[in-house]
Amino acid sequence: MFENKKIFILGMARSGYEAAKLLSKYNNKILITDRKEQDENHVKELERAGVEIHICDDPIELLDDSFDFVVKNPGIKLDHPIVVKAEQLGIPVTNEVEVAYSFLPEGVKIIGITGSNGKTTTTTLIYEIMKLAGKDVHLGGNIGYPVCSLVEKCKENDILVLEISGHQLHDFINFKTDVSVMTNLTEVHTDHFGTYENYKYNKCLIFKGHTEKDVAILNLDNEDVLEGTKNIKSHKLMFSSSKDADLCIKEDAIYYLNERVVELKDIRLKGVHNYENIMCAIGAVKEFGVANESIINLLKSFTGVEHRIEFVRELNGREFYNDSKSTNVKSTQIALSAFKNPTIVLLGGLDRGLPFDDLTSFLGNTKEIVCYGETKNKIKDFAESVNKMCKVVDTLEEAVLQAYKDSNDGDVILLSPACASWDQYDNFEVRGNEFKQVVNNLK
Repeated sequence: MFENKKIFILGMARSGYEAAKLLSKYNNKILITDRKEQDENHVKELERAGVEIHICDDPIELLDDSFDFVVKNPGIKLDHPIVVKAEQLGIPVTNEVEVAYSFLPEGVKIIGITGSNGKTTTTTLIYEIMKLAGKDVHLGGNIGYPVCSLVEKCKENDILVLEISGHQLHDFINFKTDVSVMTNLTEVHTDHFGTYENYKYNKCLIFKGHTEKDVAILNLDNEDVLEGTKNIKSHKLMFSSSKDADLCIKEDAIYYLNERVVELKDIRLKGVHNYENIMCAIGAVKEFGVANESIINLLKSFTGVEHRIEFVRELNGREFYNDSKSTNVKSTQIALSAFKNPTIVLLGGLDRGLPFDDLTSFLGNTKEIVCYGETKNKIKDFAESVNKMCKVVDTLEEAVLQAYKDSNDGDVILLSPACASWDQYDNFEVRGNEFKQVVNNLK
């Protein structure tokens, strides 16, 4: 599919770089463009492979009907001029996951995880349990490892565990999974998809191509998940934290098909949202014959993923937590629910046009909001409307310093922005790492 072709790659970063590197080995003529200056070593490597690189603000004139494919970075909006022009010219638009899929060895099994929240924790749990069980498994996708970088590491019958975003699902052509996990659906990313209905439709594309031999792990407690998946052909496994289901909580343990798998007291991660993620993971790994022993041993030691309610340090009686991965209100609700101590929460980032009203009932333990970035004034207005103390600053560093100044012994200082990072950072990882650096430099 991607051999002896002319290919336009829109957006370099990690995924575009890895896609270009892989495609260059299959006699393709490749042009890659980005607005930002790129890693010098990556640029030189691709140039040696014959890739044409353009760093420019407006690459529209570079695209014509001689190209066979446009491979775009998933974060690029659907109405980008290059995407619109490609569609007008009849050029298929896809992404690096689809490119990688076309080169995978025969027999590779794919577990795909999507949903509005919990994707990264669930994906990591599945991978770590599989690895502990001795499976030949690889981790990639939206979790930060482009799938193109895994192709040459994969052998026949290996297992790929992939976090997959709605942005990626929109651009697939032939890609399909063997096991698909839908953690939940809530109204996010409408800035990218236009409407919540369009977002839900794209999320459910993770079941595209499924037959009754493929498995769908679904949230019985989420009406939007049930509605969106009612007509899929997959074999369904339902999970629930409140009802009897294929995967459920009863008698202080997690059950899988009426089998008692793990005691809640033996699980290091706490919170209902984490138990739901764990149920998803158990459902997925059981499809590959993983024994309970591996599941229990992993859950006894697993403390979570970086940037998701991640403990950073304790200083003068204050505890600092990095929840930079909370890029929407629902994720911040979960984070705020995790703490009983007085909390100062740091909110702010890219303005996606969504309100913050749904945080109101979760602010019971919040003593102060410190807001920064593009959404700071909107957050200030929200805080005033619910009678919460609010301080306004420009940057995340200033927010940390302000929060520390206003805190007392026993307080929690929580970065859980409820916004994407792209107003000031390349991604939420960079934002979270800066938070940790500032916190660790406090005296």
